[in-house]
Amino acid sequence: MITPLPLDTFFDEPPYGLARPQRETLFLERMSWLTHHHMQHCPSYKKMMAFFPDQTEKHPSLEHVPFLPVRLFKELDLKSVPRNQVQKTLLSSGTTGHTRSRIALDHAEIIRQTKVLTHITVNFTGLERMPMLIIDSQSAQRGADALSARTAATTGFSLFGRPITYALDKQGMTDLNALKDFEARYGNQPVFVFGLTFLVFSKFLKCLEEQGMRLDLGKGILIHGGGWKKMADQQISARAFRALAEKTTGIRSVHNYYGLVEQTGSIFLECEQHYLHPSLFSDVLVRNAHLEPCASNERGLLQLFSALPESYPGHSLLTEDEATILGEDDCPCGRKGKYFVVHGRVQDAEARGCSDTLS
Repeated sequence: MITPLPLDTFFDEPPYGLARPQRETLFLERMSWLTHHHMQHCPSYKKMMAFFPDQTEKHPSLEHVPFLPVRLFKELDLKSVPRNQVQKTLLSSGTTGHTRSRIALDHAEIIRQTKVLTHITVNFTGLERMPMLIIDSQSAQRGADALSARTAATTGFSLFGRPITYALDKQGMTDLNALKDFEARYGNQPVFVFGLTFLVFSKFLKCLEEQGMRLDLGKGILIHGGGWKKMADQQISARAFRALAEKTTGIRSVHNYYGLVEQTGSIFLECEQHYLHPSLFSDVLVRNAHLEPCASNERGLLQLFSALPESYPGHSLLTEDEATILGEDDCPCGRKGKYFVVHGRVQDAEARGCSDTLS
């Protein structure tokens, strides 16, 4: 019999403070319970688990946690709560004309995602709210029952800023006056800048460069995320992105984040060494072409684990991204846990990052 392990147990520990022995024991207990929970409450998931070995016992290791291909959420309505308890539905970005994932969230799931995102992000930003510059338009943020990945990300990170300034106008064009006003008000203090990667690049950093403008935001932190396909198409590397941020804004604290709408909340933030880190609430595994676990420094398909999802069976997902795990518990940044890099989508897979779908 698998006993429940409430997520509240995880909040007793720092998000990057436990080494493997303690972290693995705690995380596997939660994974085992989630597998059992979704088998009880999601009939489609239960049917799929018939293809895996017996799931009535605790998972002995991460590689034994059964996974779903992330693309299944585009094909099936997978949820573990009654339809009348679904409060929000998250929609993946996808490309125009493609089916989008639909992720069902009840009220408790929304609370969990918010708490976990806060617990992770304050490790990078600190506890104090800062004046925030969102590289988007306020009109793009909707309060509908169905939220896009873009809106969900912006809404989540907006919790860490007050007051908030939007860098784009209603038409989605860069509001240079708003940028100048933001600098005049807050340029000599810590600020928080957030946006989807391609918007930050095209509507903020590149726009400033083309206008010959430089903002004095050197005490700020920039967090950005979303697909890198558009950036790669323009031959803009992560290093060039950071260099342009420093050139045009003075910001040197630049952190990319990786995440899926199918596991919203348990994001992977990039440390000062430019490696991605799972927090206590998540983990990663890399599998080869035969779906066997890869060794460290071996490239393969990325599998993501999240301790959050109870309203839908998204706790173990095989992505369509290639990645390499570089090490564990010994990153020079000092954070415990694995650290890894994502190389991008496997060939011929659908581009699906938030930034990749912007016109």
